[in-house]
Amino acid sequence: MTEDAASEAERNRRADEKAAKRKAARAKIMATKTIEKGLLIVHTGKGKGKSTAGFGLVMRCLGHGFRVGVIQFIKGRWETGERAVLDRYPDLVTVKTMGGGFTWETQDRARDIAAARAAWEEAKRLMADPSYRLLLLDELNIVLRYDNLPISEIVETLAQRRPGLHVVVTGRNAKPELIEAADLVTEMTMIKHPFRGGVKAQAGIEF
Repeated sequence: MTEDAASEAERNRRADEKAAKRKAARAKIMATKTIEKGLLIVHTGKGKGKSTAGFGLVMRCLGHGFRVGVIQFIKGRWETGERAVLDRYPDLVTVKTMGGGFTWETQDRARDIAAARAAWEEAKRLMADPSYRLLLLDELNIVLRYDNLPISEIVETLAQRRPGLHVVVTGRNAKPELIEAADLVTEMTMIKHPFRGGVKAQAGIEF
C-alpha cells in the first residue's frame, strides 16, 4: 500500500469511528424520547415562509392519510396554489378562508373583529371534532397582534384541546403568551427579500 493510500485508509478509519460514536450517542438520546402528544407549533418572525411551512405540515399529514383543517384568518381574497391542491382532497381536508384580506386592505375594524370571531368559532368547532389530526390557524398571530381576539381566550382554549391534536399557528409578531404556551416555536428571519428590489408577488412563490 502506498503512503497516500495508507493515509487515506487511516482517515477513513478515524471518520468511521467518530460516526459510530455519534450514532451510539444519538440512539441513547432517542431512547429517552417516549412521549407522543399533540403539539402547539408557532411559526412567526418577519421572514417569508411561515404559512409555507404550515402548509408543508398539512401536506405531510395528507401523505399519512390524516385528516386536517385549515382556517385562514387574513388571506381571504387570493386564489392560492395551496388551496387549489387541497381542494382535490375533500375527504381529508377542510379549508375555511374567512378573512377579509390583508390588514392593509381592510378599513373597518368592527368587520375585522367579527370576521376574526367567526373564524375562531369555526376553529373551535374543528378542534372539537376527533377526526382531525392537525389544524392550521393561518395568520392567527396577525389577528392577535391587532387585539381582534383576546389572547387569554386563545391560549386557554388551545391548552384545553384534545391530547392528540396538533395545532399550527402562523403570522409575524406572535404574542409572548402564545410563545410561552407553545411546544415548538420557529422564528423566520429575513435576510433578503425580492420585494425590496421591486419584484412583485408571484404565483407559485407567494401564492
